[in-house]
Amino acid sequence: MRPLLIAGLAWQDYRREARLSACSVLALVAVIAPLLVLFGLKYGLVGSLTERLQRDPAVREIIPLGGTRLQAEFIDALQQREEVAFAIARTRQIAATSELQAPAGTTVSVEMLPTAAGDPLLQGLLVPQTLQQVVLSHTAAEKLGVAAGSQIQARFARQQGGILQWQQTSVQVLAVLPLAAFERDALFAQAALLEAVEDYRDGLGVAALGWPGAAASQAPRIYPGFRLYARTLEDVEPLRQYFAAQQVQVVTQAAQIAQVQALSRNLDLLFWLITALALGGALAATGAGALAAVERKQRELAVLRLLGFGSGALLLFVILQALYSGLFASVLSALLYRLAEGGINHLFVQVPGDYASRLLPEHYLVALGAVLLASAFAAALGGRRAARIDPSQGIRDV
Repeated sequence: MRPLLIAGLAWQDYRREARLSACSVLALVAVIAPLLVLFGLKYGLVGSLTERLQRDPAVREIIPLGGTRLQAEFIDALQQREEVAFAIARTRQIAATSELQAPAGTTVSVEMLPTAAGDPLLQGLLVPQTLQQVVLSHTAAEKLGVAAGSQIQARFARQQGGILQWQQTSVQVLAVLPLAAFERDALFAQAALLEAVEDYRDGLGVAALGWPGAAASQAPRIYPGFRLYARTLEDVEPLRQYFAAQQVQVVTQAAQIAQVQALSRNLDLLFWLITALALGGALAATGAGALAAVERKQRELAVLRLLGFGSGALLLFVILQALYSGLFASVLSALLYRLAEGGINHLFVQVPGDYASRLLPEHYLVALGAVLLASAFAAALGGRRAARIDPSQGIRDV
Protein backbone atom coordinates (compact mmCIF):
# COMPACT_ATOMS: atom_id res chain seq x y z
CA MET A 1 0.00 0.00 0.00
CA ARG A 2 2.90 2.39 0.73
CA PRO A 3 3.95 2.71 -3.00
CA LEU A 4 0.31 3.35 -3.99
CA LEU A 5 0.02 6.01 -1.30
CA ILE A 6 3.23 7.68 -2.50
CA ALA A 7 1.94 7.54 -6.10
CA GLY A 8 -1.32 9.22 -5.04
CA LEU A 9 0.49 11.91 -3.05
CA ALA A 10 2.88 12.56 -5.94
CA TRP A 11 -0.06 12.89 -8.34
CA GLN A 12 -1.98 15.29 -6.06
CA ASP A 13 1.11 17.44 -5.63
CA TYR A 14 1.74 17.30 -9.39
CA ARG A 15 -1.78 18.57 -10.05
CA ARG A 16 -1.50 21.30 -7.39
CA GLU A 17 1.54 22.72 -9.20
CA ALA A 18 -0.16 22.50 -12.59
CA ARG A 19 1.72 25.45 -14.11
CA LEU A 20 5.13 24.15 -13.12
CA SER A 21 4.15 20.65 -14.25
CA ALA A 22 3.02 22.01 -17.62
CA CYS A 23 6.35 23.79 -18.02
CA SER A 24 8.28 20.56 -17.39
CA VAL A 25 6.05 18.74 -19.91
CA LEU A 26 6.54 21.41 -22.59
CA ALA A 27 10.31 21.39 -21.99
CA LEU A 28 10.36 17.66 -22.76
CA VAL A 29 8.04 18.08 -25.76
CA ALA A 30 10.50 20.61 -27.21
CA VAL A 31 13.07 17.80 -27.25
CA ILE A 32 10.98 14.72 -28.05
CA ALA A 33 8.79 16.04 -30.89
CA PRO A 34 11.69 17.18 -33.14
CA LEU A 35 13.45 13.86 -32.53
CA LEU A 36 10.33 11.96 -33.60
CA VAL A 37 10.11 14.06 -36.77
CA LEU A 38 13.81 13.51 -37.49
CA PHE A 39 13.57 9.76 -36.98
CA GLY A 40 10.32 9.63 -38.97
CA LEU A 41 12.07 11.33 -41.90
CA LYS A 42 15.04 9.00 -41.64
CA TYR A 43 12.91 5.87 -41.43
CA GLY A 44 10.40 7.06 -44.04
CA LEU A 45 12.85 8.24 -46.69
CA VAL A 46 15.41 5.47 -46.38
CA GLY A 47 12.74 2.85 -45.73
CA SER A 48 10.82 3.87 -48.86
CA LEU A 49 13.98 3.85 -50.96
CA THR A 50 14.98 0.45 -49.65
CA GLU A 51 11.50 -1.01 -50.09
CA ARG A 52 11.30 0.39 -53.62
CA LEU A 53 14.63 -1.19 -54.50
CA GLN A 54 13.63 -4.47 -52.85
CA ARG A 55 10.30 -4.53 -54.73
CA ASP A 56 12.03 -3.94 -58.07
CA PRO A 57 13.48 -7.27 -59.26
CA ALA A 58 15.67 -5.47 -61.81
CA VAL A 59 17.75 -4.04 -58.96
CA ARG A 60 18.46 -7.54 -57.64
CA GLU A 61 19.15 -8.98 -61.12
CA ILE A 62 22.65 -10.15 -61.96
CA ILE A 63 23.36 -10.17 -65.69
CA PRO A 64 26.27 -12.18 -67.16
CA LEU A 65 28.30 -10.58 -69.93
CA GLY A 66 29.04 -12.24 -73.27
CA GLY A 67 31.54 -15.04 -73.73
CA THR A 68 30.30 -17.13 -70.80
CA ARG A 69 30.13 -20.92 -71.25
CA LEU A 70 28.29 -22.71 -68.47
CA GLN A 71 27.06 -26.25 -67.93
CA ALA A 72 23.79 -27.26 -66.29
CA GLU A 73 25.63 -28.31 -63.11
CA PHE A 74 26.85 -24.74 -62.58
CA ILE A 75 23.29 -23.38 -62.87
CA ASP A 76 22.00 -26.07 -60.51
CA ALA A 77 24.66 -25.07 -57.97
CA LEU A 78 23.56 -21.44 -58.25
CA GLN A 79 19.97 -22.41 -57.50
CA GLN A 80 21.11 -24.01 -54.22
CA ARG A 81 22.91 -20.93 -52.90
CA GLU A 82 21.22 -19.08 -50.03
CA GLU A 83 21.80 -15.68 -51.66
CA VAL A 84 19.92 -16.67 -54.84
CA ALA A 85 16.16 -16.19 -55.09
CA PHE A 86 15.83 -17.44 -58.67
CA ALA A 87 18.22 -18.78 -61.29
CA ILE A 88 17.63 -20.41 -64.67
CA ALA A 89 19.84 -21.10 -67.68
CA ARG A 90 19.48 -19.04 -70.87
CA THR A 91 20.03 -20.17 -74.43
CA ARG A 92 21.88 -18.11 -77.02
CA GLN A 93 20.28 -14.71 -77.36
CA ILE A 94 20.41 -14.77 -81.17
CA ALA A 95 18.38 -17.99 -81.15
CA ALA A 96 15.94 -16.83 -78.45
CA THR A 97 13.60 -14.83 -80.68
CA SER A 98 10.16 -15.51 -82.06
CA GLU A 99 7.60 -13.95 -84.33
CA LEU A 100 4.16 -13.95 -82.74
CA GLN A 101 0.97 -13.72 -84.76
CA ALA A 102 -2.39 -12.80 -83.24
CA PRO A 103 -5.71 -14.19 -84.55
CA ALA A 104 -6.33 -10.80 -86.17
CA GLY A 105 -3.14 -11.19 -88.22
CA THR A 106 -0.95 -8.73 -86.31
CA THR A 107 2.66 -9.89 -85.93
CA VAL A 108 5.32 -8.85 -83.41
CA SER A 109 8.92 -10.01 -83.07
CA VAL A 110 9.81 -10.70 -79.43
CA GLU A 111 12.73 -11.97 -77.39
CA MET A 112 12.22 -15.23 -75.55
CA LEU A 113 13.10 -15.57 -71.89
CA PRO A 114 13.10 -18.78 -69.84
CA THR A 115 10.97 -18.84 -66.70
CA ALA A 116 9.90 -21.21 -63.95
CA ALA A 117 8.27 -21.22 -60.55
CA GLY A 118 9.69 -18.51 -58.32
CA ASP A 119 10.44 -16.04 -61.13
CA PRO A 120 10.32 -12.56 -59.48
CA LEU A 121 8.94 -11.01 -62.67
CA LEU A 122 5.98 -13.41 -62.69
CA GLN A 123 5.16 -13.01 -59.01
CA GLY A 124 1.43 -13.60 -58.51
CA LEU A 125 0.95 -14.77 -62.12
CA LEU A 126 0.50 -18.24 -63.62
CA VAL A 127 3.75 -19.95 -64.64
CA PRO A 128 3.96 -21.93 -67.93
CA GLN A 129 3.67 -25.66 -67.27
CA THR A 130 3.91 -26.95 -70.86
CA LEU A 131 5.67 -26.00 -74.09
CA GLN A 132 2.42 -24.47 -75.39
CA GLN A 133 1.96 -21.97 -72.53
CA VAL A 134 3.57 -18.53 -72.40
CA VAL A 135 3.44 -15.23 -70.53
CA LEU A 136 3.66 -12.02 -72.58
CA SER A 137 5.12 -8.67 -71.64
CA HIS A 138 2.67 -5.77 -71.55
CA THR A 139 4.03 -4.11 -74.68
CA ALA A 140 3.93 -7.34 -76.74
CA ALA A 141 0.34 -8.11 -75.67
CA GLU A 142 -0.67 -4.53 -76.39
CA LYS A 143 0.77 -4.61 -79.93
CA LEU A 144 -0.85 -7.98 -80.65
CA GLY A 145 -4.16 -6.93 -79.12
CA VAL A 146 -4.41 -10.08 -76.99
CA ALA A 147 -5.06 -10.81 -73.32
CA ALA A 148 -4.74 -13.70 -70.89
CA GLY A 149 -6.42 -16.81 -72.33
CA SER A 150 -5.81 -15.92 -76.00
CA GLN A 151 -4.32 -18.38 -78.48
CA ILE A 152 -1.53 -17.07 -80.73
CA GLN A 153 0.94 -18.54 -83.22
CA ALA A 154 4.65 -18.56 -82.45
CA ARG A 155 6.82 -18.83 -85.57
CA PHE A 156 10.52 -19.75 -85.74
CA ALA A 157 12.79 -19.45 -88.78
CA ARG A 158 16.12 -21.03 -89.74
CA GLN A 159 18.35 -21.16 -92.79
CA GLN A 160 19.60 -24.56 -93.91
CA GLY A 161 21.50 -25.06 -97.14
CA GLY A 162 20.65 -21.49 -98.13
CA ILE A 163 16.94 -22.24 -97.82
CA LEU A 164 14.77 -20.33 -95.33
CA GLN A 165 12.62 -22.73 -93.33
CA TRP A 166 9.79 -22.02 -90.88
CA GLN A 167 8.08 -23.89 -88.08
CA GLN A 168 5.25 -22.69 -85.91
CA THR A 169 3.28 -23.82 -82.91
CA SER A 170 0.12 -22.58 -81.25
CA VAL A 171 0.63 -21.24 -77.72
CA GLN A 172 -1.75 -20.02 -75.04
CA VAL A 173 -1.22 -16.68 -73.28
CA LEU A 174 -1.44 -17.56 -69.59
CA ALA A 175 -0.93 -14.01 -68.32
CA VAL A 176 0.31 -10.56 -69.26
CA LEU A 177 3.01 -8.87 -67.20
CA PRO A 178 2.43 -5.35 -65.82
CA LEU A 179 4.27 -2.67 -67.77
CA ALA A 180 6.48 -1.85 -64.77
CA ALA A 181 7.71 -5.46 -64.56
CA PHE A 182 9.16 -5.64 -68.09
CA GLU A 183 9.08 -2.87 -70.67
CA ARG A 184 10.33 -4.69 -73.80
CA ASP A 185 8.52 -7.00 -76.23
CA ALA A 186 9.08 -10.44 -74.75
CA LEU A 187 7.69 -13.92 -74.34
CA PHE A 188 8.31 -15.92 -71.15
CA ALA A 189 8.21 -19.69 -71.61
CA GLN A 190 9.58 -22.92 -70.21
CA ALA A 191 13.31 -23.37 -70.70
CA ALA A 192 12.51 -26.52 -72.70
CA LEU A 193 10.82 -24.41 -75.41
CA LEU A 194 13.87 -22.15 -75.73
CA GLU A 195 16.14 -25.18 -75.92
CA ALA A 196 13.88 -26.70 -78.61
CA VAL A 197 14.03 -23.49 -80.67
CA GLU A 198 17.82 -23.33 -80.28
CA ASP A 199 18.13 -26.94 -81.43
CA TYR A 200 15.86 -26.29 -84.41
CA ARG A 201 17.92 -23.27 -85.48
CA ASP A 202 21.06 -25.38 -85.14
CA GLY A 203 19.57 -27.76 -87.71
CA LEU A 204 18.50 -30.40 -85.21
CA GLY A 205 15.14 -32.09 -85.00
CA VAL A 206 12.70 -31.51 -82.13
CA ALA A 207 10.63 -34.63 -81.53
CA ALA A 208 8.42 -33.03 -78.86
CA LEU A 209 7.11 -30.52 -81.42
CA GLY A 210 7.42 -32.68 -84.54
CA TRP A 211 10.04 -30.47 -86.18
CA PRO A 212 12.41 -32.27 -88.60
CA GLY A 213 16.19 -32.10 -88.46
CA ALA A 214 19.38 -33.94 -87.66
CA ALA A 215 19.71 -36.11 -84.58
CA ALA A 216 20.90 -34.28 -81.48
CA SER A 217 24.34 -35.09 -80.07
CA GLN A 218 24.77 -36.55 -76.60
CA ALA A 219 27.23 -33.85 -75.51
CA PRO A 220 26.16 -31.77 -72.47
CA ARG A 221 24.39 -28.55 -73.42
CA ILE A 222 26.46 -25.39 -72.99
CA TYR A 223 24.62 -22.26 -71.87
CA PRO A 224 25.92 -18.77 -72.65
CA GLY A 225 24.20 -17.15 -69.70
CA PHE A 226 21.47 -17.21 -67.09
CA ARG A 227 18.69 -15.20 -65.50
CA LEU A 228 19.48 -14.71 -61.82
CA TYR A 229 17.99 -12.59 -59.01
CA ALA A 230 19.52 -12.16 -55.57
CA ARG A 231 17.30 -12.90 -52.57
CA THR A 232 17.87 -9.50 -50.92
CA LEU A 233 19.71 -6.28 -51.67
CA GLU A 234 22.48 -7.31 -49.28
CA ASP A 235 23.06 -10.50 -51.31
CA VAL A 236 23.93 -8.69 -54.55
CA GLU A 237 27.50 -7.76 -53.62
CA PRO A 238 28.45 -11.24 -52.23
CA LEU A 239 27.14 -12.81 -55.45
CA ARG A 240 29.13 -10.35 -57.56
CA GLN A 241 32.25 -11.34 -55.62
CA TYR A 242 31.41 -15.02 -56.07
CA PHE A 243 31.12 -14.65 -59.85
CA ALA A 244 34.35 -12.67 -59.96
CA ALA A 245 36.07 -15.55 -58.19
CA GLN A 246 34.57 -17.96 -60.77
CA GLN A 247 35.88 -15.78 -63.63
CA VAL A 248 32.31 -14.97 -64.73
CA GLN A 249 31.84 -11.31 -65.63
CA VAL A 250 28.51 -9.89 -64.52
CA VAL A 251 26.69 -6.58 -64.33
CA THR A 252 24.86 -5.65 -61.09
CA GLN A 253 23.19 -2.71 -59.37
CA ALA A 254 25.60 -3.00 -56.44
CA ALA A 255 26.69 0.65 -56.73
CA GLN A 256 23.12 1.95 -56.50
CA ILE A 257 22.40 -0.33 -53.55
CA ALA A 258 25.59 0.79 -51.81
CA GLN A 259 24.55 4.44 -52.16
CA VAL A 260 21.24 3.80 -50.39
CA GLN A 261 22.98 1.79 -47.66
CA ALA A 262 25.58 4.55 -47.18
CA LEU A 263 22.77 7.12 -46.93
CA SER A 264 21.11 4.99 -44.27
CA ARG A 265 24.34 4.70 -42.26
CA ASN A 266 25.05 8.43 -42.47
CA LEU A 267 21.53 9.32 -41.41
CA ASP A 268 21.80 6.86 -38.53
CA LEU A 269 24.98 8.56 -37.37
CA LEU A 270 23.43 12.02 -37.70
CA PHE A 271 20.27 10.93 -35.87
CA TRP A 272 22.13 9.39 -32.93
CA LEU A 273 24.44 12.38 -32.65
CA ILE A 274 21.51 14.80 -32.47
CA THR A 275 19.65 12.44 -30.14
CA ALA A 276 22.62 12.25 -27.76
CA LEU A 277 22.90 16.03 -27.61
CA ALA A 278 19.15 16.51 -27.15
CA LEU A 279 18.84 13.79 -24.51
CA GLY A 280 21.82 15.23 -22.66
CA GLY A 281 20.00 18.55 -22.45
CA ALA A 282 16.74 16.85 -21.45
CA LEU A 283 18.48 14.85 -18.72
CA ALA A 284 20.11 17.97 -17.36
CA ALA A 285 16.81 19.88 -17.41
CA THR A 286 14.90 17.03 -15.73
CA GLY A 287 17.60 16.54 -13.11
CA ALA A 288 17.70 20.27 -12.37
CA GLY A 289 13.91 20.33 -12.17
CA ALA A 290 13.92 17.44 -9.67
CA LEU A 291 16.61 19.17 -7.56
CA ALA A 292 14.63 22.41 -7.59
CA ALA A 293 11.47 20.56 -6.60
CA VAL A 294 13.22 18.95 -3.62
CA GLU A 295 14.54 22.35 -2.50
CA ARG A 296 11.08 23.90 -2.89
CA LYS A 297 9.29 21.10 -1.03
CA GLN A 298 11.75 20.43 1.77
CA ARG A 299 9.18 21.07 4.48
CA GLU A 300 6.55 18.80 2.86
CA LEU A 301 9.08 16.03 2.29
CA ALA A 302 10.36 16.41 5.86
CA VAL A 303 6.81 15.98 7.15
CA LEU A 304 6.46 12.78 5.10
CA ARG A 305 9.75 11.60 6.57
CA LEU A 306 8.45 12.38 10.04
CA LEU A 307 5.31 10.34 9.31
CA GLY A 308 7.43 7.27 8.68
CA PHE A 309 8.20 7.38 4.96
CA GLY A 310 11.74 6.20 4.25
CA SER A 311 14.41 7.58 1.96
CA GLY A 312 13.32 5.27 -0.86
CA ALA A 313 9.73 6.49 -0.62
CA LEU A 314 10.78 10.14 -0.84
CA LEU A 315 13.01 9.38 -3.83
CA LEU A 316 10.10 7.49 -5.44
CA PHE A 317 7.94 10.58 -4.88
CA VAL A 318 10.33 12.68 -6.97
CA ILE A 319 10.79 10.00 -9.65
CA LEU A 320 7.03 9.50 -10.07
CA GLN A 321 6.49 13.18 -10.75
CA ALA A 322 9.19 13.05 -13.42
CA LEU A 323 7.49 9.98 -14.92
CA TYR A 324 4.17 11.83 -15.05
CA SER A 325 5.85 14.61 -17.02
CA GLY A 326 7.57 12.09 -19.30
CA LEU A 327 4.30 10.27 -20.00
CA PHE A 328 2.35 13.42 -20.84
CA ALA A 329 5.24 14.77 -22.93
CA SER A 330 5.44 11.49 -24.90
CA VAL A 331 1.71 11.50 -25.69
CA LEU A 332 1.71 15.17 -26.70
CA SER A 333 4.85 14.71 -28.82
CA ALA A 334 3.30 11.71 -30.59
CA LEU A 335 0.18 13.76 -31.43
CA LEU A 336 2.30 16.64 -32.75
CA TYR A 337 4.38 14.20 -34.80
CA ARG A 338 1.26 12.66 -36.34
CA LEU A 339 0.18 16.12 -37.49
CA ALA A 340 3.65 16.83 -38.90
CA GLU A 341 3.81 13.39 -40.56
CA GLY A 342 0.53 13.95 -42.40
CA GLY A 343 1.68 17.34 -43.67
CA ILE A 344 5.13 16.11 -44.76
CA ASN A 345 3.75 13.10 -46.63
CA HIS A 346 1.08 15.21 -48.30
CA LEU A 347 3.67 17.70 -49.54
CA PHE A 348 6.48 15.39 -50.64
CA VAL A 349 5.07 11.96 -51.52
CA GLN A 350 4.08 11.44 -55.14
CA VAL A 351 4.09 7.61 -55.37
CA PRO A 352 1.35 5.67 -53.51
CA GLY A 353 2.85 3.40 -50.88
CA ASP A 354 5.94 5.57 -50.33
CA TYR A 355 6.54 7.74 -47.28
CA ALA A 356 8.63 10.83 -46.64
CA SER A 357 8.04 10.41 -42.91
CA ARG A 358 6.86 7.28 -41.14
CA LEU A 359 6.92 5.65 -37.71
CA LEU A 360 5.65 2.19 -36.79
CA PRO A 361 3.75 1.43 -33.54
CA GLU A 362 6.85 -0.21 -32.07
CA HIS A 363 8.79 3.02 -32.63
CA TYR A 364 6.31 4.92 -30.42
CA LEU A 365 6.65 2.26 -27.71
CA VAL A 366 10.45 2.42 -27.84
CA ALA A 367 10.34 6.23 -27.66
CA LEU A 368 7.97 6.09 -24.68
CA GLY A 369 10.19 3.59 -22.86
CA ALA A 370 13.31 5.67 -23.55
CA VAL A 371 11.66 8.88 -22.31
CA LEU A 372 10.35 7.27 -19.11
CA LEU A 373 13.69 5.60 -18.42
CA ALA A 374 15.62 8.84 -19.00
CA SER A 375 13.16 10.81 -16.87
CA ALA A 376 13.43 8.34 -14.00
CA PHE A 377 17.23 8.32 -14.20
CA ALA A 378 17.52 12.12 -14.29
CA ALA A 379 15.01 12.50 -11.45
CA ALA A 380 16.88 9.95 -9.37
CA LEU A 381 20.11 11.89 -9.84
CA GLY A 382 18.51 15.25 -9.12
CA GLY A 383 16.31 13.98 -6.30
CA ARG A 384 18.98 12.24 -4.23
CA ARG A 385 18.79 15.18 -1.82
CA ALA A 386 15.28 14.07 -0.85
CA ALA A 387 16.70 10.87 0.61
CA ARG A 388 18.91 12.91 2.97
CA ILE A 389 16.18 15.17 4.39
CA ASP A 390 16.18 15.14 8.22
CA PRO A 391 12.76 14.40 9.80
CA SER A 392 13.43 17.11 12.37
CA GLN A 393 13.04 19.73 9.61
CA GLY A 394 9.35 18.92 9.53
CA ILE A 395 8.60 19.17 13.26
CA ARG A 396 7.83 22.88 13.08
CA ASP A 397 5.14 22.20 10.42
CA VAL A 398 3.33 19.45 12.32
